Formats: sequence, C-alpha cells, structure tokens
Amino acid sequence: MSDSPTHGHGGAPAESKRDRNRTIAVGILATLAAVFAVANLDEVKVSFLFGSVHMPLIIVIVGCLLIGAAIGAFLTRRGSKRG
Repeated sequence: MSDSPTHGHGGAPAESKRDRNRTIAVGILATLAAVFAVANLDEVKVSFLFGSVHMPLIIVIVGCLLIGAAIGAFLTRRGSKRG
C-alpha cells in the first residue's frame, strides 16, 4: 500500500488538486498581466539613478513583473528553508 493520501475515487494524491488549482490561478494571472501589458504600448520616460530612457510601457510592466516574480521566488525559497 502507498503512504500518500488519496482524494476521491480516482486515487490521485490530494496535492495534485492543489497543484492544479495553483497552476490555473497562475495561468489566469499571467493572462491578465499579458493583456494589461499589451494594452499599454505607449512610449514613456523612465528615470534611473544614472539617467533616463524612453521605452515602451510594456517593457517597463514586463520588467517589473519579472523583478517581482524573482523577489517572490527568492523569499519563498528562503522562508521554506527556515521552516
């Protein structure tokens, strides 16, 4: 017999439903972010500490999303190592 918990009659592990729901949620959020970014194609001025540049707003949005995802992944891994 297996030590993994099962859910329902299919015998699938309970974690698979949680993973599936998480994947669906991430997919929906990614789709919404993509639609939002594509709707914002205007050229904007972005100021940095060392100067400023003009670039499409979509680049700024996607860049911020990637930076936020990287920080979130880093903090999630760091938190799981402590626990």
